[in-house]
Amino acid sequence: MKIPDKKIRAYALKNAVAYGGRANQGAVISALFHEGMKKNEIKNYAKLVAEIVKEVNSISIEEQEKEFKKLEKDISHREEREGLPELPSVSKSGVIMRSAPSASGALHLFHGINIALSFNYVKKYGGKLYIRIEDTNPENIDEKAYGMIKKDAEWLTKGRAIVAVQSDSMQKYYDYAEKLIKKSSAYVCTCSSEKFKKFADFRENCPCRNNDSKENLLRWKKMLDKNGYKEGNAVLRFKSNMQDPNPAMRDFPLARINETNHPRQKNKYKVWPLMNLAVSVDDIEMKMTHIIRGKDHRDNAKRQEMIFKALGKKYPWVGFLGRYHFKDMEISTSKFRQGIEKGIYSGWDDPKLPTLISLRNRGYKPEAFWKIAEHIGLSEVDKIADSKEFFGLLGRFNK
Repeated sequence: MKIPDKKIRAYALKNAVAYGGRANQGAVISALFHEGMKKNEIKNYAKLVAEIVKEVNSISIEEQEKEFKKLEKDISHREEREGLPELPSVSKSGVIMRSAPSASGALHLFHGINIALSFNYVKKYGGKLYIRIEDTNPENIDEKAYGMIKKDAEWLTKGRAIVAVQSDSMQKYYDYAEKLIKKSSAYVCTCSSEKFKKFADFRENCPCRNNDSKENLLRWKKMLDKNGYKEGNAVLRFKSNMQDPNPAMRDFPLARINETNHPRQKNKYKVWPLMNLAVSVDDIEMKMTHIIRGKDHRDNAKRQEMIFKALGKKYPWVGFLGRYHFKDMEISTSKFRQGIEKGIYSGWDDPKLPTLISLRNRGYKPEAFWKIAEHIGLSEVDKIADSKEFFGLLGRFNK
């Protein structure tokens, strides 16, 4: 039985009235389950819901309230989700979650929303939120980022976030690399990147893959030795499956030699863990239970799950978020930094930038980010937005 347009409009109006005049498509679709919609029918309603939400969002909140009063009787009295969906398998002690920004610059608008979403769950269930500053790529670090990210995180969570810096835990990554080598789940590859790519493209095993753990440990020590392998001569790889249908999964790298001077650690280390090793180790050590991340990290999540399995660890629950695209505004830390270096912006706090430090100076409060994160919720659908419309919504939540 088809759900009448009038009912869909009633749910859209209810959601809009609850959230400052802006209905959310995902929340409206969730509400339709109370009207008998099945999961396999979502695609049948998605376009119609999008059209109705657009119409509802085009009228004033006063008109929305007036119209909703007329249609309220047409919808189910059972409570539909208007904010945070429940997370699965939450223990009595709550959740342990994280957000992992790079040390490449200040946090921006969407860093803030993503952190706020995880923080909302920590407030809901209890537990911990880690802000992990990723700085194991010495070539992409802004020294000022450490202080800016810490200050932003403390402001956004009112001091409840635990801030950690990845490069302060280098020995921990080395220890786990050795564990993987001893379990024959990792090996040191001395093939050139071009040669290895050919093996991967033709789904053939690299000759280094056949070395035993003893040989790989010797090679690993040679990677760490200041007088051993040089940059580009050796890479630590995860032994996955060179015949995997997804090329990204074929013996992906875990650590490399990079002799660039590190802004925080200077020349103390020459072997740096790559994202999938560092993130896996941190998630294990910090006992992550639930992770919310962008859907562009789906392949990374699969790689990290492989590492967890190799180490005999249970992988956390992972939820993915779609991307927000603004028609008229760029959201890119690297482009912001380039603009600052060229003098286009006065600094990370320039009023023209959508950084948290700038928005904070313009009077936005942490609660506005908590509310808009709840409104957006957990959705893998990419969204296209107009910056004026978006900041109008954020401004209404700020009031």
